[in-house]
Amino acid sequence: MGLESELSLPAHAALVEDLRALRRPGLANVRVLGLPALRAAAETCGLSTGPDDVPAGIEELLRQAVRRLGDQDALGRAAARTYGLVPGLRGATAFERRRAAAEVVGVSTETFRRRQEVQVVDQTAEAVLGLCRERVRRRNTPVSAASSPAGAGGTGGTGGTGEQRPPEPESHRGTTQRDDDAPPFTVETTVADAPTPFVLHVSPVDLLRDVDVIVSSENVYLEMSKTFWPTLSGTLRRACAVRDASGEIVDDVLVRELNAWVRRFGRPGLPVRPGTVAATSSGAMAEQGVRRIYHAAVAVPLAGRDGYEVAPANIARAVREAFALARAERAAFDPPLRSICFPLMGSGRGGVSVESSASWIGWAIHEELTRDPDWTVHLVVRNRVTARAITNLPDL
Repeated sequence: MGLESELSLPAHAALVEDLRALRRPGLANVRVLGLPALRAAAETCGLSTGPDDVPAGIEELLRQAVRRLGDQDALGRAAARTYGLVPGLRGATAFERRRAAAEVVGVSTETFRRRQEVQVVDQTAEAVLGLCRERVRRRNTPVSAASSPAGAGGTGGTGGTGEQRPPEPESHRGTTQRDDDAPPFTVETTVADAPTPFVLHVSPVDLLRDVDVIVSSENVYLEMSKTFWPTLSGTLRRACAVRDASGEIVDDVLVRELNAWVRRFGRPGLPVRPGTVAATSSGAMAEQGVRRIYHAAVAVPLAGRDGYEVAPANIARAVREAFALARAERAAFDPPLRSICFPLMGSGRGGVSVESSASWIGWAIHEELTRDPDWTVHLVVRNRVTARAITNLPDL
């Protein structure tokens, strides 16, 4: 890292000083506090561009830092409560926020003030510094011609909506075979113009592990793709099926349970409302740590001709319903459900661009996490072309 990059990073001690100064007055007073180190960090991370958006930039910076600490770890949860980043605490007094943080750790308020709070401030500063380093590293990494986007036609393999005939694999449009054959990888980033950070998987969906809920996009008749079709719906159906020793499918788990859901709600042969989400088990994918498959009905068949229509607003509705369903089911599992993964719904034969799908999904998730931040959110796409099209990471 060069001198120019080092100079763009705020000092750890300065970040600690600003975080201490912010703890008592809280986020509602960011505009009048100054906080030069946090302001510089927000600018470095691209979250603030001028005086008017400094408060929003610093708040988002802290949200990303807290998630970096780990939203399932006591330290990260205590940090979120210390700075009022959870519902009900934004306008709380410093004492109320400290008491909530102390309860997470399991100590008295006074003990937390003397011991754990020092660590919370220090580690939050480290997390902010880590975010800055990553942003500077990406900014200074040369982008080779081979890694520059070849177009935004890829959809990450999320075109499965119960088609009547096999579509051309969406993940191959605008891509090369070399790109699709690249090893899977995972990175935390923001998507499109939404401020919420995601765990982004560039990977076939059937290779995901240890994600509690995977969302699949379906048509409004909740008909899954055939197991041999190259869609997300077909891939999940194939991956979750139970097979015998010879490899033959003996239990088409997702279709069986989805059909039972349709019968239970009196919809055989009838469409459900766009945005409806139905839950099934994960079948064989339970061995990979996947516990639920949520089927989001977003694609409406076109009358009199082949194809589907997907309204972006129905994508957002499906995100909200998926979170509502996950919250309702969360306590029924041990440990409780904590993570959920979305595809780029509607970006296959639904005709929605990958950028538009990512933006609608991103903002819907941002609203949900504002109300209930105790979730880790994942996004899965099929290839690097799609990932470059929807993120600010041109060097993927």
